[in-house]
Parts: sequence; structure tokens; C-alpha cells
Amino acid sequence: MPELVLVTGGSGYIAGWCVAELLRRGYEVRTTVRGRDREQAVTDAVSTVVDPAGRLSFAVADLTHDDGWDAALKGVDRVLHVASPLGTASNDPGTLVATARGGTLRVLRAATAAGVKRVVMTSAANASSPSSYATQGVTDETLWTDPDDPTLIPYRRSKTVAERAAWDFMREHDGPTELTTVLPGAVFGPVLTTGNIGSVGIVGRMLTGEMRGIPRIGLEIVDVRDLVDVHVRAMTAPQAAGERFLATGEFLWMSQMAHALRDGLGAEGRQVSTRQVPDVVVRLLARFRDPSLREITPSLGRRNRHTTEKAHRVLGWQPRPARQTVLDCAESLIEHGAVRIPPRAGSGR
Repeated sequence: MPELVLVTGGSGYIAGWCVAELLRRGYEVRTTVRGRDREQAVTDAVSTVVDPAGRLSFAVADLTHDDGWDAALKGVDRVLHVASPLGTASNDPGTLVATARGGTLRVLRAATAAGVKRVVMTSAANASSPSSYATQGVTDETLWTDPDDPTLIPYRRSKTVAERAAWDFMREHDGPTELTTVLPGAVFGPVLTTGNIGSVGIVGRMLTGEMRGIPRIGLEIVDVRDLVDVHVRAMTAPQAAGERFLATGEFLWMSQMAHALRDGLGAEGRQVSTRQVPDVVVRLLARFRDPSLREITPSLGRRNRHTTEKAHRVLGWQPRPARQTVLDCAESLIEHGAVRIPPRAGSGR
């Protein structure tokens, strides 16, 4: 009998790919949704890459409520806890942190009560980064972000607090359930559906020309397909129990992303701006015109990077080149009609 794996938040970008890949590898999959009205959308998305017939089921459960989690975990062998609230400038910071922490504990309580073999939790590289944005160099999983640092943006604090709470919970649990955490960088790659494109919306804005200038920000880009692969490796490798694994990819400045799109897409990349915006202009815009930019200003020019040597050594994981991921992401967005590239001037279209 194939193992049954629960994936939390099946309508999300990363979770959808987790569901698809687990099915492709022969697992039975159950995924949580916040309402039955989301089931068909998840099924349709997954069906673009694999036939889910007879092996995909759903459970209604919400990270903010206790109801449904015991039923969701019944009979489950392993868990990929991928779901997490997203942070934006409009979120209440306290609510965001409480939701991430509370949701993680709900999943772990139900998983340990059900005797699940292992829970793999999706954290973030931002939970293993120096608090000071001025810090340079390369860091590994032994470093923890200081959740009390007043300069942390809410999303970064929420991921750190939630992962801390998970490890604290497991230290007090003496049952058979094991915990492993995966800490990704900036997740890009192909989309399964236009319903939830997650972080790849950045690439979409570059393609349409909406992003008329490029801030001096660097990203450690990991392909969503490689991220799913490291989750499955962490779920099954005996030596992964009780470990944290950074899953960041190649570092690219956003200006390098823009040039990769212009050079690699031909006519479809013609709207991509490669003009870099000076840091002082970004800070002025954040202060006086666009408050949503405030969360990125601490990252301007930041060069701190993470090493994935542990994932390579322990799990045999190897991500693909970042430029290829960016191009695959763009081509997928175009193919799915997620972006509309303006016609050339005078083309008559």
C-alpha cells in the first residue's frame, strides 16, 4: 500500500506542486483546503501535470481554527506542512505572527496525536539570517534570526516564530513523530494555474513593463520543482529527522533577472525594464508615495547569502540554475495567459 501524505494548503503555489509531485511518485495524497469550493480548482491545477484519479482526497481545515485537523490527519503517514499566511504591508503584524505560530501548532498537535511518522515544515531562509541587514558573508542552518529584532518585517518574524514554536513543541513530545524543516529562498518557476501564482507575480510585473525600474535587491532563487524535490527527500531520508535544511538557490540581483528575461525571451521580453533605480529613490518613494515599498528598503544592496551544503551532503539535493528557473517561470506565465504583454507600437493589434 502506498503511503498517505497530507499536504497543507493545497490551493497554494508551492503546495500545489507538492501535491502533483507526490502523486507523480506514486503516493496517496490528501490536502487541506479552507472550503469545499476550492477542491475542483486544486484538482484542475494538479491535472495539468499528473492524473490524480483515485489518489487525491481533501480535508477542510483552516490554520486559524482547531476544527478539522484531527480528521485531516487520520490515517496519514507523513505530512508536508506548507501552508502559511502571507505578509503584506496591510497585515496586522501581531495577527500574522499569531496565525503562523498557531497554525503550525495545530498541525503538529494533530500529527503527533495521529502518530504520523514525520512532519516536514516549510520555513524560510529568512528564519536563518543575520538580524543586521548590513551583515555580509555566507551563513548556514545553525544561525537563527532574532525574532525580537524591531527591524524585522512581519513576514520574516512570523516564519521565525512559527519554526521556533515547532521545534519547542517537538522537544516536549516523546512520541514517534519526527520533525524536519526546509528553509527556501525566493521561490520561482512554472505555474500550475493562474489562480494563485505566489511570489512569481514579480516576474509577471517585469514582463508587462509594470515594473518600470529595478531596485537593487538580490534574491537566492530556488525553482519550485527543486523545492518540492528537497521536501520529498527530507520527508523520506532517515538521516533528515530533527534537522533544518536551507533550500536557497543561486543568488541573482533583480537586474540580472531582468537581463535574463530580455535576452532569453526575444520579442516576449521587450517590455522588461533593465533600468536600475537608485536606492535613494526607492527610499523616497517608500516614504512619500508607495508605503508597500517600505518592506523592501532594508534589503537594498544586501549581499548576505546562505549555504545549501547540508542539503547537498545529507540529501543529495542539487537545484537548477536560477536563470533557467526565471525563464521557465516567464514562459509558463505567458503560456497560461497570466500576463498580457502589450503589442508593439504600430503593430495594429
